[in-house]
Amino acid sequence: TERDKAPPSPYLTISSNGKVLIQNDQVLVSTCRIQVHKFPFDVQSCTLSIKSVVHSVQEIKLNSLNSSVTTVWSRNVMRTQYEWLFVKMTVTTETVMPFGSKQDTIIYTIFMKRRPVLYIVNFLLPVLFFLCLDLSSFLISDRGGEKLSFKVTVLLAVTVMQLILNDILPSSSDKIPLIEVYCTGIFGLMFLSLQETILMMYLMELESESQDIEMDRRHSLGESFGGNLGRDTDYQSCEEEEKKWTSYTCICGVSADKMPTEVVQGCGSRLTEELQESEKLSDELKELIKVVSLLVNDMKEERKPSFWTRHIKIINRVYFILYVTASSLFLCFMFAIWTAPTE
Repeated sequence: TERDKAPPSPYLTISSNGKVLIQNDQVLVSTCRIQVHKFPFDVQSCTLSIKSVVHSVQEIKLNSLNSSVTTVWSRNVMRTQYEWLFVKMTVTTETVMPFGSKQDTIIYTIFMKRRPVLYIVNFLLPVLFFLCLDLSSFLISDRGGEKLSFKVTVLLAVTVMQLILNDILPSSSDKIPLIEVYCTGIFGLMFLSLQETILMMYLMELESESQDIEMDRRHSLGESFGGNLGRDTDYQSCEEEEKKWTSYTCICGVSADKMPTEVVQGCGSRLTEELQESEKLSDELKELIKVVSLLVNDMKEERKPSFWTRHIKIINRVYFILYVTASSLFLCFMFAIWTAPTE
């Protein structure tokens, strides 16, 4: 009880039936245990008990107004309420026997409600906006590290909000506050989203490695194709030799009796060499046709999505549906618990 700085009132009201009315205002400072389970939508109740220390009920009888009148009178008296709103006040009268004699006890229970608007605007909505940003990050391409860095930044922002919550949240509570469950649940959803992004980047890395191997194979095919093209440059010399071969055929067109023996032998060896060279050219052309067909098939395969690309798109689509469903159910669950009546 704080010491009253105002002087006590010296006036009494004495009636003919023996009743004496004394009015003396006092300032009482009391503490009560606070429950922040539904912070910032919590309703607190504090109890004030008044009774005599030594007098029994035969000596002093305590009376009070009923709960409705007391609530109206208290609401008229209160002018400034700041963070708290006065809800109501209940009055109950009990008779106790602390020392063997009955004593009257008046119990005042004050119900107060916190103003949640400031906490909704400064804390709950920003965390919800971060969740919406994390949902919108699914529209970012998985190529590169922009999506991963964006998700990490959003996750760090929620961590900062949790640090701020530790400063504004009272620590005296028997149950875990729902606002902590709210932040931890959103943090967990974002953490799973970050893990999914890391998994997708790992799968894309596997895909890029397989593409590098495929490019090396195509590069080797291109080199062989270029070598074959290089061989075609010798085809001009073959044409020159063909002219010589025609000259030999002209000579060989003469009868064998009129031709010298050296010339006949030279024509035969020359024809044999030309036939061997033509067989080599046909083999090289077959190889070139095989290389071209392989390159055409590779170009057709490039137009089709690869194995990991198809699976990455499917995983992203399925996870986005699950993420939206889980977030909606979680937010609905939190709203239902917060708005449920207090027991």
